[in-house]
Amino acid sequence: MSHCPLFWRFRVPKRKGFRHGWRLVKDPAHTKSIGLLLICAVLWSSAGVLIKYIAWPPLAVAGGRGLIAGLFLLAVHRPLRFTWSPLQLGAALAYLGCTVPFAVATKLTSAANAILLQYTAPVWVALLGAWLLGERTTKADWLALMLVFAGMGLFFAHGLELQGALGNSLAIFSGVSFALMAVLMRKQKDGSPIESIIIGNLLGAAIGLPFALGQPLPPSDGLLALLALGLLQLGLPYLLYARAIKHVTAFEAVLIPVIEPVLNPVWVLLFIGEKPGGLALAGGALIIGAVTWRALASVCGPAVSPLAPVA
Repeated sequence: MSHCPLFWRFRVPKRKGFRHGWRLVKDPAHTKSIGLLLICAVLWSSAGVLIKYIAWPPLAVAGGRGLIAGLFLLAVHRPLRFTWSPLQLGAALAYLGCTVPFAVATKLTSAANAILLQYTAPVWVALLGAWLLGERTTKADWLALMLVFAGMGLFFAHGLELQGALGNSLAIFSGVSFALMAVLMRKQKDGSPIESIIIGNLLGAAIGLPFALGQPLPPSDGLLALLALGLLQLGLPYLLYARAIKHVTAFEAVLIPVIEPVLNPVWVLLFIGEKPGGLALAGGALIIGAVTWRALASVCGPAVSPLAPVA
């Protein structure tokens, strides 16, 4: 008996020639992967509070955490399969295009603009997924996406700016790259997409660490924050993300984690004491509600699989 709400249940008629016809089945791997994406969002959201402890330029921080994350993934993931294929390198460059421009965008425009524009990624996945993966976006996907954007509009209402064209452009580029990364990692679902993340992190380190030259070494709390950024905010979640991407659609891989910007100020509130306003709380509730609804619909809306035909 399904434990899903009634409006998510449906019947599939039996077909002649199959032992039990077509049967609704749940995919435990898919359900687990939705959970992994939620964990990724929670870990990613710690960036805002951790970065506040590191008195380095944004690119230097991005380079430092990228080096730590890359070395962590090299150490914990086995086996490693660096094929240097166009697909593997393309996903690595997309990852680089997601992380480095975003770090610059946060200095050239408001943080609200940067986050909101980066999370246009589900739109680009909806457009690219059908073309590159054959994964069609459903009406429920578009509805969830509209609710998420409405929530983000409320959440960042006081921080949005019309200025900062270059920063806004970089944030949009970061969103397109995030979408392309998800699509290209999804295309490696039968292989090992983690190598793309490792390459991307090491490339990010090569670009960002030179900006740390001449900067004083952070104090002990700053070094611990940088270590936490590399291990817990970047390395571990992308290890989980690479596992999840094999069992979810590319759209799910970018939509479910949009709770990240909502959780970010929660950590800031707990550790720094900055309180979000009423509109932010309303927007956050709408975002979390939309993502929760889409996640539950995805988990409880079981896939249809044909059983073996009768001999």
